[in-house]
Amino acid sequence: MADEVVDHGRRRFLTVTTAAVGGIGVVAAAVPFVESWQPSARARAAGAPVTQSLKKIEPGQQLIVAWRSLPIFIVNRTPQQLATLPKLNPRLVDPNSDVGQQPAYAKNETRSIKPQWLVMIGICTHLGCVPDYKGKIEPEPFDPNWQGGFYCPCHHSHYDIAGRVYKNMPAPKNMEIPAYHFIDDTTVQIGVDPKGAA
Repeated sequence: MADEVVDHGRRRFLTVTTAAVGGIGVVAAAVPFVESWQPSARARAAGAPVTQSLKKIEPGQQLIVAWRSLPIFIVNRTPQQLATLPKLNPRLVDPNSDVGQQPAYAKNETRSIKPQWLVMIGICTHLGCVPDYKGKIEPEPFDPNWQGGFYCPCHHSHYDIAGRVYKNMPAPKNMEIPAYHFIDDTTVQIGVDPKGAA
């Protein structure tokens, strides 16, 4: 037995092979562990911008899309709806949108980049209900002089067609305008400011 010759080449081969297989095993075990630190596809999607075509939204219609688990109201406002905005100023809490419920580029009478298009988070600023779109300019049971806008069925707050809240309502502030921009004339992206906007 003492006369047996040790095959150093074979020993080196077995050592290298064992180390390589062990290294592959460590990497294989580490990959799922490291991937578990990354946000899930659902979490990434929840915060990702949302792109929406506007082609099929007729004048006077509203479309609701989801962004960050929030309802986003997109309204194609008619000239008649837009004409009501300056007339309502005396009836509103914050007609000039002085409270920061919108980006600077939407701090105007229509609270939008393009007057025709309202892009707004559809959450009442009172207790978080989702208001109903009441776009027609016609008497409503809750307001005989209704000029179109949004009505919260939970506690009866009224908002005009730009999401500005009426006086003497439970809601204290205008509805919020998210970051958004137009990719082209018929496509909006919610969650990203226009280029150059602060």
